[in-house]
Amino acid sequence: MQRRSFVHGAGLAGVLAAGAAPAVVHAQASVRWRLTSSFPKSLDTIFGAAETFAKKVRDMTGGKFEISVHAAGEVMPSPALIDGVQNGTVEMGHTAPYYYFGKDETFALGCAIPFGLNSRQMTAWMYEGNGLKLMREFYAKYNMISFPMGNTGAQMGGWFRKEIKTIADMKGLKFRVGGFAGKVCERLGSVPQNIPGGEIYQALEKGTIDAAEWVGPYDDQKLGFNKVAQFYHYPGWWEGGPQLDLLVNQKAYDGLSAEYKAIIEAAAAYAHTDMQAKYDVKNPAALRQLVASKTKLVAFPKSVMDAAYKASMDIYSEISDKNPSWKKVYTDYANFRKEANLWFRFTEARFDSYMQSAKL
Repeated sequence: MQRRSFVHGAGLAGVLAAGAAPAVVHAQASVRWRLTSSFPKSLDTIFGAAETFAKKVRDMTGGKFEISVHAAGEVMPSPALIDGVQNGTVEMGHTAPYYYFGKDETFALGCAIPFGLNSRQMTAWMYEGNGLKLMREFYAKYNMISFPMGNTGAQMGGWFRKEIKTIADMKGLKFRVGGFAGKVCERLGSVPQNIPGGEIYQALEKGTIDAAEWVGPYDDQKLGFNKVAQFYHYPGWWEGGPQLDLLVNQKAYDGLSAEYKAIIEAAAAYAHTDMQAKYDVKNPAALRQLVASKTKLVAFPKSVMDAAYKASMDIYSEISDKNPSWKKVYTDYANFRKEANLWFRFTEARFDSYMQSAKL
């Protein structure tokens, strides 16, 4: 009887110590969540990252945690995503945070700002620097927690009906440009237009706008921009390494088990890497096809880049004077950028420069 009492009272601890916990210990409740995306289903790269994430969560939980993924407009329009996640209308959103810089400029630092970090530097700042900590402090004001979930890598500068040869060519240009770049282009004399991805082609075709940027060769070709504009400028100096974020309603997240929280983090990290890998594979072939179809690749003149850089730095200084949240995050961001570029200057940049001039 004493032996039975001992087994009854201490048997669970003994089994756990032996690494063979009963199935009931790992039992998890079934969870059904919704994720709204800022992107259309036709963009299998950006929209697809959310699907990749949801599949990983389902696989790692044996189907116990199901996340339905909805394209922009299915549950709510893209501009409403932040409000939807904040208020708990949906549990999750996948987006480019700079879309919401109108609420607070600090949102842009979670994605990309002109002449900011490249994709590797952005990931390093997030995971090993103070980026994730600082952005989560900011997102907490909106009842959300964030996870890096995707990066396109450096983007192209967009499609133009007329070639940009000098800064004068930017004057009066009606330019569809996303996020923070619009503020800079405005300083250069352009008229920024904030148009959703699915509406860009029609606006460019009808002449409602003179130029438009989206991402890069693979996505741009799918959207058909080469059919309505001839000059493809590069680089997208406003998006050296734009990060996508998975935003999760804080209350919903707090209600998850520790195991489910860890699975969300792991699945988001997988999707984060997977997205850029897909772009790096798909963009080269798409660029070749675009050039074969008479697209003209044109680098932005250094004079335009210099003017844009100066305008960007002036704007950052002005925002720091009036927005404490921005100043706190940007100060750390800028310090990290300075150190990272010092290192990349002697390694990545020099290596890449040589390899790209070599005959392979």
